[in-house]
Formats: sequence, C-alpha cells, structure tokens
Amino acid sequence: MMDELRELYQEVILDHGKHPRNFGSCEGCNHTAHGFNPMCGDTLIIYLNVGEDGIIKDATFKGKGCAISVASASMMTEILKGKTVKEAERLFAAFHEMCTKDDAEMPEGVDEDAIERLQVLSGVRDFPVRVKCATLAWHTMDAAVHGKDEISTE
Repeated sequence: MMDELRELYQEVILDHGKHPRNFGSCEGCNHTAHGFNPMCGDTLIIYLNVGEDGIIKDATFKGKGCAISVASASMMTEILKGKTVKEAERLFAAFHEMCTKDDAEMPEGVDEDAIERLQVLSGVRDFPVRVKCATLAWHTMDAAVHGKDEISTE
C-alpha cells in the first residue's frame, strides 16, 4: 500500500511539475515577491491579487526549478484562490510544519482539504535539502503579502 501511495504522490508532483497551473503573471496583481533557493538555483516570482477585503482573488507564479518547487508553487496557487491572507498564513505554517516534523500538529482553523492535497509533498521531510524546494513558493508568498520584495531560503 505504501508503494502505491508513494507512486501516486510522485505522479501528482510530476504532473504539476510538467504542467504547472497558474503559470504566468496575474492581471491586477498588487502583491509580488521573488524567491530564491541558493542551494539548487530554484527561483520563483509569486504574484497575488489581494482584494481590499483581504481575500486572494488570484495567485500565479513564474520561474524555474525542480519538479518539487514547481509542483509546490502550482498547488499553492490553486489552493490560495478565494482564501483570506490570514488563511494563507495558517496554511503556510501548517505546510511548513508538515514538511519538517514527523509529528506535525495542525493549527486550529486550517483548511483540512488543502492540507490533505499538500500531503503529497510531505515526503520531503525525509530529505532535508528538499524541504527548501517544497517551501520556496510558500516563503515567497508570505514575503509578498508582507510587502517584502525578495526572500531567500538560505
């Protein structure tokens, strides 16, 4: 069963890596940040259109990197649309926890369906150098919503 699950996870990552969703700049984008992972050279720009009500109306990205970083950005942009900035911050914290700790505890108020979808990337915790690949998009999104132009996973 574990082999089948691992295979499914790999298929999802490869699909998002080869056919990223929401790739490109966004119309009406009002928050943006550039993220860089110096360990492997992955680079992403996250574009967000956040309404005055704090709801993320659109999320896109550009950049290049390994299948894990591109898949993570692709999945993140799908998940963030329609969420508030506060919900995005909680998801980032939960996702980071899931990628770095075996016994991760999910914070209250986190979208469980979103976390379940992101579970495919949680295997990076067994490969610490890959954690930065999986979390680059999320660190960059966090920088964007907090008015930072650049972020590095260094």
